[in-house]
Amino acid sequence: MSTEIKPFRIEIPQADLDDLRDRLARTRWPRQLPGAEWSRGVPVAYLRELAEYWRDGFDWRAQEAKFNEFPQFLTEIDGQPIHFFHLRSAKPDTLPLLLTHSWPNSIAEFAEVLGPLSEDFHVVAPSLPGFGFSPLVEEEWGVEKVARTWAALMNRLGYERYGAHGNDAGALVSPQLALVDTEHVAGVHITGGLGITTEMLAEWGVGGSGYAEYLAARPQTLAYGWHDSPVAQLAYLVERFKEFDGWHQAGSTEPIDRDKILTNASIYWLTETGATSAWPYYTGSAGLPVDQALVPTGVSHGGPAEFREVAEAKNNIVHWANRDSGGSHMIAMAAPDSIVADLREFFGKLS
Repeated sequence: MSTEIKPFRIEIPQADLDDLRDRLARTRWPRQLPGAEWSRGVPVAYLRELAEYWRDGFDWRAQEAKFNEFPQFLTEIDGQPIHFFHLRSAKPDTLPLLLTHSWPNSIAEFAEVLGPLSEDFHVVAPSLPGFGFSPLVEEEWGVEKVARTWAALMNRLGYERYGAHGNDAGALVSPQLALVDTEHVAGVHITGGLGITTEMLAEWGVGGSGYAEYLAARPQTLAYGWHDSPVAQLAYLVERFKEFDGWHQAGSTEPIDRDKILTNASIYWLTETGATSAWPYYTGSAGLPVDQALVPTGVSHGGPAEFREVAEAKNNIVHWANRDSGGSHMIAMAAPDSIVADLREFFGKLS
């Protein structure tokens, strides 16, 4: 089994970018269904304007260059290619910090926080299997398997003690790390999810579009559109971001810059991972963070006191905050300073 760690650079062939622009230019646009703009899906006028900017205004090469300013690597663990950023701090004895991104996001989620966090941590930020530059080679990749892979990665990098942070999908993986690699995990920090019960989710009607149920049952059907049409891929990603953040509500504003939205969409399209990124729903890996009291836990956007009371029954909560999220579920994109400050505060308590 190879344990080699190879330097990696993102270098998308120009032919792929030309193909993307050509497909965008040849999009067959449907008619707008009657009714309130967002109540029946992404409005045609909104998506058409965004797609036109993706084709003629968005600069992928500029985003690519920003990513390539950070040290990136590729390794293989149990046959699965793993792409990751690895920024060593100028402070040699500081704590390593493992960041796990969300769905439907990518490593682009952490673009604004990698540099600031490396001032205080050795930062390791991998692409989840089936996302972006970690192309999926097996069908079954559940939360526990990802956690064991991350533990193997940190061991391969020579880190004996490290912290873990995650948002959304990453908030599922990070507490699981405490269960599978307890002796090496110093603490777990997540953006939220603890103290919320499945009954609460059912009562709130989270996911009004029914996306979760559909992905759990019929992901292959959506995969054809995502794989063949960049606009189909973009529409789905934008709808998820908007549904999570409530952008579609009257008078709301978009908390995330459209270049960031399109950087994420470009990664999905150019790496052909739109379909595989959604497979965790089909394999039953989506849900709420697992409870664990083996290592200290910090939460940056924990919600009301009732959530904390429930969470404290089964977790060692040493930090519970409700910081500014910038109005977005994708906090590291919308309010990077907020999440950086909270990570420094939580892990500072553990030093």
